[in-house]
Amino acid sequence: MEQQLWWQSGVIYQIYPRSFQDSNQDGVGDLRGILQRLDYLQSLGIKGVWISPVFNSPMADFGYDISDYKNIDPIFGDLSDFDELIQEIHRRDMKLILDLVPNHTSDQHPWFLESRSSKENPKRDWYIWKDALPDGSVPNNWLAMFGGTGWEWDEATQEYYYHAFLKEQPDLNWRNPEVQEAMMDVMRFWLDKGVDGFRVDVMWHMIKDANFRDNPVNPEYASHMATYNQLLPVYSTDQPEVHDIVYKMRSLLDEYEERMMIGEIYLPIRSLMSYYGSDNNGAHLPFNFLLLSLSWNTHQIAAAIAEYEAAIPAGGWPNWVLGNHDQPRIASRIGSEQAKVAAMLLLTLRGTPTIYYGDEIGMRDVPIPFEEVQDPQGLNMPDKNLSRDPARTPMPWDDSKNGGFTQGQPWLRLDKNYVAHNVSVQDKDPRSMLSLYKRLINLRQKEASLMSGQYIPVYTDQQIMVYIRHTDGEDRFMVILNLSHRPCYYNFPSSVNGTIELSTSPELEGERIKDKISLHGDEGIIIRLNN
Repeated sequence: MEQQLWWQSGVIYQIYPRSFQDSNQDGVGDLRGILQRLDYLQSLGIKGVWISPVFNSPMADFGYDISDYKNIDPIFGDLSDFDELIQEIHRRDMKLILDLVPNHTSDQHPWFLESRSSKENPKRDWYIWKDALPDGSVPNNWLAMFGGTGWEWDEATQEYYYHAFLKEQPDLNWRNPEVQEAMMDVMRFWLDKGVDGFRVDVMWHMIKDANFRDNPVNPEYASHMATYNQLLPVYSTDQPEVHDIVYKMRSLLDEYEERMMIGEIYLPIRSLMSYYGSDNNGAHLPFNFLLLSLSWNTHQIAAAIAEYEAAIPAGGWPNWVLGNHDQPRIASRIGSEQAKVAAMLLLTLRGTPTIYYGDEIGMRDVPIPFEEVQDPQGLNMPDKNLSRDPARTPMPWDDSKNGGFTQGQPWLRLDKNYVAHNVSVQDKDPRSMLSLYKRLINLRQKEASLMSGQYIPVYTDQQIMVYIRHTDGEDRFMVILNLSHRPCYYNFPSSVNGTIELSTSPELEGERIKDKISLHGDEGIIIRLNN
C-alpha cells in the first residue's frame, strides 16, 4: 500500500472556537479553551484540528470579516496563545488547519480603508468598484448571500463596491496581482508559524466575470429559499480563472513539507472535481458536501457515492462531511438514532472524514429566541428560518453550570438537556454516541482496508445499503446500514463467513454471521469477513 499523508489517513475535526471552551469566563470560547481540550481530541482519535477564523475582526460575521490577517482577535487570545496551541497540537502528533478567508475582508481592514479613501488611491483596484448605471442603479443584478443586492453605494467616492456577503465584507479583486501577492504573504506568515494547512473559505467565489454580466434567473427558486437563490450565480462565482489562483496557493503550500489545502466549494460533483486541478495541482481536498445536501434516502446516497467515486481524478483523494457551522446538525436533520448510522457511514467510506464539533455526542440544533439571534443571515431573513445559530451553540462538557463551557454568560444558550447529554455522561456509557465515534475511529485507524481500501458497492434497497471495504493483503469488511427506522433483513448472495466487528448495538459484537441477518431500525453493523 502506498504511504498515505496525514490528511489522507487521519480524521479532521472542526472547532467553532466561540463555542468550544471558554477559558477566561467571558462567555466566548477561545484559544486557551481549545488548549484545555486537546487531550479530549487526542482520546477521540483526531489527527487534524480545523479551527474556524480567529483573526482580528469586528465580528459582523463572527470572524469571517477580517481586519488583520496576521493577528489574533483579543476575544480569542493573542499570538503567543496561538503559538502555544500549535506547539501542543504538534506535541500530541496532531495537525492544525487554519480557516483562511481570502475572498473578502472587513470594511475596517486597512486595505479597504485605503481603497475607499479616493479613486486615486493605489489600493483602489484591490477591491471591486463600479460606476452606477446611467439611471443611477446598481452595476448589475448580482445578489448578496445574506440578502439584498451585492452592491453598496459609497457616497464619498460616488461608486459602488461589490460584496458577496454582508456590506461589511467587501470582496477583494483577485484579478489584481498585488492582491494575490498580499494573500500569499498572509499564507506564508502562518505556514512559517507551523500551520499544517488551510481550509479556504468560499474558494469558488474568488474570481468574478470580467464583464460583470447579469446572472440568469433561477427557474427552480421557491419562496422558502434564501433570496440569493433567485438567480443562478454563473457569472459571480466559479469562473475558469479561479483555478489559476488555486494553483498559485497550492504551489506555495508545496514549498513546505506535508502542508495541505481544503477548498470550501458548494458545486455539483463534476464542477467540484475541477478544483483538484488539472494534474492534482489544486486543492488537496475540495470539500464534498453530498451528505449535507442529499435527502437521507438509500438510493440517492448510494447513487451519489458511486457518481463521486467515478468522478474523482486519478491521484485525487475523496473526503466526506456530515456537518459544519453553516448547516443544521445531522442529529436534527435525520434524528438522534439515525445519526449513529450516519456516523458509521462517514467513518467507513473511502476518503478523509471531517467531524463537526459536538456531532460526536449527538448535539442537536438549539432553538434560539429571535431576540437572542446573532447570526446576520438569520437577522437579515427572519421569515425564512435561516439562522445558523442553532448549530453553533456551546459544547456541553459536563453537568455543571453551562455544561462546563463557561462560568460567564454564554454567547449563545446551551441545549436545555445538557445535564443529561454531555461529554462526561457519554464517556461512561458504552452505548452512547461518543462511545460509538471512539470505537469507529479506533477501528478505522487500525485497519488499512477501512482507512484506504477500495469501496465496493454490494446492495441497496429502500432501507439498507451494503458495501465492502478492502485492500490487498488485509481483512475485508462488509458494512450494512439500515437508513430507516423500521426493521429489515438482508440475505447474503452467497455463504458468508464473518463476525460482527462493530455495531450501533454493542451487544451484537462478536456474533458470527452466516447467510441472513436482521437489523433493527436505525442500526448499522461492520462485519469482518473471513472469506
